[in-house]
Amino acid sequence: MSNESSQQQKTDWLRLIRTENVGPATFRKLINRFGSAGHALNALPHLSQHGGRAKPLKAPTIDEIEDEISAIEKIGARIVTAFDEEYPEALKHIASSPPIFTMIGGENIDFEKSVAIVGARNASAAGIRMTSLLAGELSEAGFTIISGLARGIDKAAHIASIKNGTIAVLAGGLNNIYPSENISLAHDIVENGGALISEMPINYEPRAKDFPRRNRIVSGLSLGVIVIEAAKRSGSLITARFALEQNREVFAVPGSPLDPRSAGANHLISQGATLISSSKDVIEQLEIATPPQQNLFEEQELFDNFDEAAIIDEPDESDRGRIITALSITPIGVDELIVQSKLPTNIVQTILLELDIAGRIEWASGQLVSLK
Repeated sequence: MSNESSQQQKTDWLRLIRTENVGPATFRKLINRFGSAGHALNALPHLSQHGGRAKPLKAPTIDEIEDEISAIEKIGARIVTAFDEEYPEALKHIASSPPIFTMIGGENIDFEKSVAIVGARNASAAGIRMTSLLAGELSEAGFTIISGLARGIDKAAHIASIKNGTIAVLAGGLNNIYPSENISLAHDIVENGGALISEMPINYEPRAKDFPRRNRIVSGLSLGVIVIEAAKRSGSLITARFALEQNREVFAVPGSPLDPRSAGANHLISQGATLISSSKDVIEQLEIATPPQQNLFEEQELFDNFDEAAIIDEPDESDRGRIITALSITPIGVDELIVQSKLPTNIVQTILLELDIAGRIEWASGQLVSLK
């Protein structure tokens, strides 16, 4: 691919993924449906209008995306797409993998041998000490440490492994590091050969819902996830859940039953996570770990099975009405929706894509869909 066509692809991909209602999963469906981001962009107004959106959905302009690209290059960062050699292999094979992200630093990072360490923001002194010990020893053993640049356990993991290169995955843009108290740490990570990664626009300010979304990348980049001090309802347990869904190893450091910060890690152990007390316990497991190999744009979901008939055979208003009637706020499987509506699979797929682009439906795991 020429430099010119490669740049055009990155521009089209950025325009598509920056469009309202187009997340990583919908992005993949659009690419599978239309063959390229450029063709998908042309189809957006048509799709959103048929989905019931009052005003046709429009993607960011080329000028807006070129401004973002300039801002990325200005700070020395770069854009990485799923088809670039630099894109981490393990990340390609998870559900909702980011089709594109921005990265600064990390030219010498080993993505193939990495482990995530996550835990409580209000960590205890013992938790910080254990994190520093594990992260330091694993880093010296050749593992790249990945975390989310949060307070507490995340920060300790980055600091302990910084001299060998560590990766921080951000919930906001590269120009909007959160929390602000860790901005200097972020700079130190890059200066020491580590990397900062974000799938969000460069100036994006993170919201509460963006942190769980970030966590799927933390686990997706890793061979395994270590949980140290996590409450029962915490972002760390969300990361562990993503790790299990991605067939990654899950490790947990046990803690006192009297400390609420250990309740989550202790629960993971009771559910089958590997109890660890030293880096040796982790190394023995991860030396033989092999993440599953599924390509980003292969048929991972029923929804991805588009063909020429799906493009040519358009649904009519009665078809759309039958799908809307069959849907409710209670999630239903796509296969069951096909059975209930008695419509061809490709028609149902097209209507769901229209509704998705219009922002009228929500997706849950297991290919469950519901009305918003």
